[in-house]
Amino acid sequence: MIHREVTCPVCGCGCDDITVKVDGGKISDIRGACLVGRAKFIEVSEGGKHRIRKPLMRKNGNVKEVSWDKALDEAAEILTSAKKPLIYGFSENSCEAVKIGVDIAEEIGGFIDSQSSHCHGPTILGEQMVGIPSCTLGMVANYADLVVYWGANPVDSHPRHLSRFSVYPRGLYRPEGRRDRKFIVIDTRKTCTGKIASTFIQVEPNKDFELISALRILVEGGELEESEIAGVPVKEIKKLAKTLTTCEYGVVFVGLGLTHSEGKWNNIDNLLNLVRSVNKHTRLSVVAMRGHYNVAGFNEVLTWRTGYPFSVDFQRGYPRYNPGENSIIDMLAKGEIDAMLSISADPASHFPKKCVQHLAKIPLISIELARTPTTELSDLVIPGVVAGMESPASYYRMDNVPLIAKKFLDPPFSQTSSDEETLKMIYQRILDKGK
Repeated sequence: MIHREVTCPVCGCGCDDITVKVDGGKISDIRGACLVGRAKFIEVSEGGKHRIRKPLMRKNGNVKEVSWDKALDEAAEILTSAKKPLIYGFSENSCEAVKIGVDIAEEIGGFIDSQSSHCHGPTILGEQMVGIPSCTLGMVANYADLVVYWGANPVDSHPRHLSRFSVYPRGLYRPEGRRDRKFIVIDTRKTCTGKIASTFIQVEPNKDFELISALRILVEGGELEESEIAGVPVKEIKKLAKTLTTCEYGVVFVGLGLTHSEGKWNNIDNLLNLVRSVNKHTRLSVVAMRGHYNVAGFNEVLTWRTGYPFSVDFQRGYPRYNPGENSIIDMLAKGEIDAMLSISADPASHFPKKCVQHLAKIPLISIELARTPTTELSDLVIPGVVAGMESPASYYRMDNVPLIAKKFLDPPFSQTSSDEETLKMIYQRILDKGK
């Protein structure tokens, strides 16, 4: 059977133009996916030797398979017994699953956070301070004659981004594709994306703020006395400032290279103020290069439900927001969390040593597709379902456009049809305990 307009559940591009042929419950052909997406389609279709199919529980140092009912009961017991439980992850789950996750966090009076707090959290904080003149990826493809990637390397991180959304598409007002556009990359080193750019500007590490400030001075009519700023000759900076102010419509794609540079959210604050100045002359937008499939969706759903995009605390019975205090890294480093549910995330592979050491000490529940360092630390492991492949899902692309993903495969077990259903079963047990 041929499934058209299938969504790729890998990166923030959320490509929904893929064609998949399924024979006998397995994928026999894939058209349109990048190499990263293709690898995930094949891995999920073939089952994978690392795919988790039955719940696992650790008792007295020994790991054994348990029934789904036993695993769900244990998950509810761990979360309701804790004083400071944390729900974490969701960047590769559906918006429907995120909603249930928020319900669980509120019911148990715990915390909820996602990868965004240590990923594009600084971008969100900058947006909250200044506001963001954003746009859709469709507008970029059809209108933009200037594309800037700042601290981003989409050739490696988002393989179809340039070809589908930004540099190469033949848009309504850019019929010649790349020949109708200026393509600039600003980074600390010449990445794969930098090598193919029309212009590559190499900024000194941790000096992005200085470069943005210099551009603001020029755009606002000032002069620069230095010959070089942030490792960039002033002549180049002046040329960039002129390019920004004379384009018909430009877009700056912001990557982690800018948000994780020294200055963090101040870099984004400064960049957005630069864009505000540029917009007195022309039209310039900013889009964050969101990494995971639905990390933007987590921020959207949490904001609907609580008014805040990440790092939310329900300890007092109502939502509170204090990044840096209630963010997952900070709470684990300080040893404040006493139980955690991690879903579609692998904190043990990415967090600082001190955080992982604390994870090993507390009751840890993982809902995952495959074995990871986090599942090896977990006291309870529940099999996950691939949203957008094995279950239908709504999700948000990196430009915050909501889309719907189709189901075209069945999960390798029948006890649950989606992560949303798994969380609902845990939530119902938590409610039953409170009666």
